[in-house]
Amino acid sequence: MNTIPNHTSFTLLEPGPVVFVTTRDGSFINIMTISWTMVMSFEPRFAITTGAWNCSYAALEQTRECTIAIPCADQIDLVVGVGTCSGRDTDKFTKFGLTPISGKYVSTPLIAECMANIECKVVDIIEEHHIIVLEGLAAYTADDFAQRQMLHAVGDGTFIADGAKFDRRKAMAFKLPRGC
Repeated sequence: MNTIPNHTSFTLLEPGPVVFVTTRDGSFINIMTISWTMVMSFEPRFAITTGAWNCSYAALEQTRECTIAIPCADQIDLVVGVGTCSGRDTDKFTKFGLTPISGKYVSTPLIAECMANIECKVVDIIEEHHIIVLEGLAAYTADDFAQRQMLHAVGDGTFIADGAKFDRRKAMAFKLPRGC
């Protein structure tokens, strides 16, 4: 085994899907790129990590809602672009040519160009750890969802796209929620 610097150990666990999180603050809609996400249960319950340093945090705190939009690997430059500018001085929907779509349960927009979207409400904010706990209210996928690859951030400026899939649904059927 090779030893790596401990301060880089997060890159071993980091590669969950990169997501966009949309928020609304009055009439202003914003998008942030988040690579720190966690599935908490089949409920569906999720967590993202963000805090007051992010322009969207105040809207999350105030409105208690957001949309998670999942871009695909082909959108890597879009992901980096959205994540490296601030909503404080940039209308990201306009700058990046993204199409907001109204959801059914929250006022925050879905993103038409993404492979999937999940409308969410905030159920808890754990300030000490910058964790926002979300409950999924409705989920949508693009027509070509199965043909797209998810993008995963390693955390060091590099990314990985989904590759081969290994089907073990039969062996795991008793563990999976009905309909999965």
